[in-house]
Amino acid sequence: MSTVTQTQHNESTGRIDDVDWALAERELDSFGYATTTTLLNASECKALISMFGDDSAFRSHIDMARYRFGEGEYKYFADPLPPAVAKLREGVYPRLAGIANRWNERLGIDQRFPESLDRFLAFCHGKKQRKPTPLVLRYEAGGYNCLHQDLYGEVSFPLQMTIVLSDRGVDYTGGQFLLVQQRPRAQSRGDAIELERGQAIIFPNRYRPVRGTRGDYRVNVRHGVSRIVSGVRFSLGIIFHDAK
Repeated sequence: MSTVTQTQHNESTGRIDDVDWALAERELDSFGYATTTTLLNASECKALISMFGDDSAFRSHIDMARYRFGEGEYKYFADPLPPAVAKLREGVYPRLAGIANRWNERLGIDQRFPESLDRFLAFCHGKKQRKPTPLVLRYEAGGYNCLHQDLYGEVSFPLQMTIVLSDRGVDYTGGQFLLVQQRPRAQSRGDAIELERGQAIIFPNRYRPVRGTRGDYRVNVRHGVSRIVSGVRFSLGIIFHDAK
C-alpha cells in the first residue's frame, strides 16, 4: 500500500472511529434513524461526483421517471468499488452488525449476521446475490425520490446508509431526506432530515423493532428525497447486501 493510500485509509478509519456508535444505536432505537459526523471530506465528495460521468465505473444506470420512481437518475457501481466507497462499506458494516443482530433477536427473527462484511457478502453470493449495490444518485431542480425500500433478493441487511455529496445551500436547496414509519393500527410518522456534505444518515432497510406495552413490534419503514428546489444534489447510497 502506497503512503498516500495508507494515509487515506487511516483518515477514513479515523472518521468511522470518531462516530459515537453507542449514541447512533440509541437514536436508531428511539427515532428510527441516526446521523453521523463527517465521513467523507469535500475532496472525496467531489471525486465521487466527478465519477458520475464515467460509465465504465458503473454496472447499471436507472432513469427514475421511466419506472415512476421519481425524477432523477442513479447508477450502481461496478466491481471493484471505488476505494472510498469500499472502505466505508467495510468499516461501517461491523459497527452495524451487532445492532442488526439485536434487532432480529427483539423481533424473534433467527438470522444472525457475521462480524465482517466479507463473510456476509459470501453468504449473499451463496444465494446468487452477486451484484454490488452501492450507488450514486443525481437530482436536478424539481427532482425527487418516491418513498421506497431497497430490497434486491432473498437476503437483506436491516440497515443502510446515505451520504450527501453536494453542499447544501450552495449546490442545491430543498432535497431533504425523507423517512416514513408505518406503525401498526396507527397513522404513519414522517421525518424530513437535512444533511451536510459528507455526513451520513443510517436508517432501516425495511423495518425496525419498537418497544410496546406487550413487547417489541415491527414498524415498516420507507425512505425517499423531497423535491429539489434549486441546483443539483448528488448522494452516495451504501447498501450492505448485494443484488441478484
